[in-house]
Amino acid sequence: MLLPPPNVTGNLHLGHALTAAIQDTMIRWKRMSGFNALWVPGLDHAGIATQVVVEKKLMRDRRSTRHDLGREKFVSEVWKWKHEHGGNILKQLRRLGASLDWSRECFTMDEKRSKAVIEEFVRLFKERLIYRDLRLVHWDCTLRTAISDDEVDKIDIKERKFLNIPGYDKQVEFGVLTSFAYPIEGGLGEIVVSTTRVETMLGDTAIAVHPGDERYSHLHGKFANHPFNGRKLPIICDAILVDPSFGTGAVKITPAHDQDDFKAGKRHSLEFIVIFTDDGKINDNGGAEFSGMPRFEAREVVKEALKKKGLYRGAENNEMHLGLCSRSNDVVEPMLKPQWFVNCDSLAKQALQAATDGENPKLEFIPKQFLAEWKSLFNSFWTWIKWLGNIQDWCISRQLWWGHRIPAWYVTLEDDAEKDFGVYNDHWVVGRNEEEALAEASQKFCGKKFDISQDPDVLDTWFSSGLFPLSVLGWPDDTDDLRTFYPTSVLETGHDILFFWVARMVMLGIQLGGDVPFRKVFLHPMVRDAHGRKMSKSLGNVIDPLEVIDGISLEGLHKRLEEGNLDQKELVVAKAGQKQDFPNGIAECGTDALRFALVSYTAQSDKINLDIQRVVGYRQWCNKLWNAVRFAMSKFDTDYTAPINVNLETMPFSCKWILSVLNKAISKAVSALDSYELSYAASTVYSWWQYQFCDVFIEAIKPYFAGDDPAFAFERSSAQDTLWVCLDNGLRLLHPFMPFVTEELWQRLPPVRGHTRKESIVTSEYPSAADAWTNEEVEYEMDLIESTVKCLRSLRAEVFEDRKNERLPAFAFCKMRAVADILTSHNFEILTLAKNLSSIQVLLSGEDAPPAGCAFENVNENLAVYLKAGEKVNAEVELVKMRNKMDEIQKQQEKLEKKINAAGYKEKVPPEIQDKDTEKLSKLVQEMELFEKESERLEGEKSL
Repeated sequence: MLLPPPNVTGNLHLGHALTAAIQDTMIRWKRMSGFNALWVPGLDHAGIATQVVVEKKLMRDRRSTRHDLGREKFVSEVWKWKHEHGGNILKQLRRLGASLDWSRECFTMDEKRSKAVIEEFVRLFKERLIYRDLRLVHWDCTLRTAISDDEVDKIDIKERKFLNIPGYDKQVEFGVLTSFAYPIEGGLGEIVVSTTRVETMLGDTAIAVHPGDERYSHLHGKFANHPFNGRKLPIICDAILVDPSFGTGAVKITPAHDQDDFKAGKRHSLEFIVIFTDDGKINDNGGAEFSGMPRFEAREVVKEALKKKGLYRGAENNEMHLGLCSRSNDVVEPMLKPQWFVNCDSLAKQALQAATDGENPKLEFIPKQFLAEWKSLFNSFWTWIKWLGNIQDWCISRQLWWGHRIPAWYVTLEDDAEKDFGVYNDHWVVGRNEEEALAEASQKFCGKKFDISQDPDVLDTWFSSGLFPLSVLGWPDDTDDLRTFYPTSVLETGHDILFFWVARMVMLGIQLGGDVPFRKVFLHPMVRDAHGRKMSKSLGNVIDPLEVIDGISLEGLHKRLEEGNLDQKELVVAKAGQKQDFPNGIAECGTDALRFALVSYTAQSDKINLDIQRVVGYRQWCNKLWNAVRFAMSKFDTDYTAPINVNLETMPFSCKWILSVLNKAISKAVSALDSYELSYAASTVYSWWQYQFCDVFIEAIKPYFAGDDPAFAFERSSAQDTLWVCLDNGLRLLHPFMPFVTEELWQRLPPVRGHTRKESIVTSEYPSAADAWTNEEVEYEMDLIESTVKCLRSLRAEVFEDRKNERLPAFAFCKMRAVADILTSHNFEILTLAKNLSSIQVLLSGEDAPPAGCAFENVNENLAVYLKAGEKVNAEVELVKMRNKMDEIQKQQEKLEKKINAAGYKEKVPPEIQDKDTEKLSKLVQEMELFEKESERLEGEKSL
């Protein structure tokens, strides 16, 4: 299993902690279950994110840019930053208890991974899957690099709206369609053009007029001999100056393809007059008056210039889609740039087939059934199908300095007419190093004189992380790890990077590794704050896991923000958010509580609204667990050694019961873990410890240890052995979720006779169900005892609250002899668990009358309990309570009868459901009869 490599851009957040908690739970369970379990750690160089962080640091600390330093020195600064901060991430992972194989720790730009990435590029190029082309790309003017389709966030704007855009002091207006006029030579009038980006008119070179546009029919004569005449244009709309979605300028459209070609997917070529520089400013093509002006400032200036010339024709609200870079939040520009691309057609088909082929596809998504609460994952799966089925070629070159340098060299021939770098698209050669590139160039341009220069661009970060399942195991070398562990078993990650990373790993894994990189994809929910907001540094709600583990004051939270890269405005907002959410800081919770809370939250749909108070609650439970185990271990004699086996036949009732329910908990937990239902597994283990071991079993056996009564000698010995079995199995059952507290307590357990214990609970065996422990009869009897005790306690708290410490007599009124026999035989357990009872007398309907002068509580349809006090119970008050309960039973009964008597019930409802409904109705009827009889008795007491 691979740990999705966190970006080496600082510290982990709670999203990373969730990943670590889930994966460590799975790997510990598999390791304890006897598997050859490998979990590989790694860090991602995160090209754009890391470069931005270091650039901001340089500006803040030295008031200098990367260009002031130069490429070599800047990259050296990034490496220095990586060595300082990468260690923080690994420290955090260790504090989270991540049991990774640290001997295999890797970094996506270390020597082995760099070798793999170069090999990846060379092989895909030779297989004609990588090519270079001059094409429109998504350009980020803040980062000054191309980005992929998947790094563009599309937002819908319904009408005029102002947005904050990086680099601009004032908000920028969007959602407006601006109209202006072009006068036609010869006094033929004007053509009105509408655009959402009026600044792009500076690059206009021609106007395309649709032949069918009646508004400009008088112009058709002038276009009689135009190549477009008589054809349908590729773009069907009103008279336009190129649709603004085509980008940076108006263009001459080469009329090589008609509408039929367009429908067939053939591209029409465009000749752009580019008016933007890489940083989003107007260049000389846009006119001297506007040159050097940021594009959105130019928008307003151009509008004013049009007004002065009398060419402005107004503006109106316009619904539009706006592309924003997911990393910088800048508006993405479509720019015509020569870039390297991966042809994804065949790769996507293979990835799609792997997930959808037949009943047992090679790639399985989990949750498997995509239950209703996982609707977004269901949508993600279908989006996976849609995305792969309509995939665009992947632009993999980035105009950055931090990253894998593209292993491609441009060949400049001595006799080339133009000497500019990259001007000839067929002058590129690819090699694993410069020596290979020279050899390739010599063969390609045999007999010619040339120079070669390596492409200054770097590869998209996802190009290297997409190779991660192969590269961490030693690919392209034929290693033992690769043969043993590829394909990996499961990829666990958030569904937000389903396409950024998961799809690319699948495509590259099949193509280069010959198989899918993992058999299963387990998608976990996304962590949000307690208000459901996405975690953001600017909101102040990003939490370092160590701040939850160790605790932190509000001042400490503020200090951490001040040391970050937020500007002053963002800092003020973030501090206010922290003060609102954590006025007293964050309490110390410990690793175990944080992990258990995160894993427990995974059942919460596709988003986790993380409330730190829930983590605090699990910390308190860790304390309770510690105290309960220490109490249990205090019952072992100093020379106690645990037996190899326990004799179930002769054990006391409570010992048989706790082992039976422990066995059931083991079965449920293992089944849930096997189904990746980690939250259910965690709640199963928690419930056994809390509600069965602590609340019932420990209380039930306390009388055995109250003194040295020889009458309890056997029971005391049996309870000791059972305690040891419960602690040993229970701690191992809990260990994958809570590694630290379980290790500490397990090490303190007495040894087994004649056996050497494993050095650590980590390498001990995970519990497995033992058929001999299962005892359904005992469980049924204890369920009845627990229900009886619960009702007696409830009755005391409700009616005799002021006498909670007084020992009162109790009665159990049974409708069936079998129930009476069970309660009679377990008088000891009832008195022990109920506490403060002087006696419990079992009465049987038909032989005994219900006791008078008592408070009453119904347990089930066959059993009621009574508590007697010295004074007479207020019959009127009891009758009111009873009528309320009878009303509730009546409602349930009527609702169920309506369901059963509904048309088509017998034909449509499965027989097993019908049986359950009938049984439930019968119980309600019997329960009502019991209440009616007790009501009659109370009416009689009331009249006395």
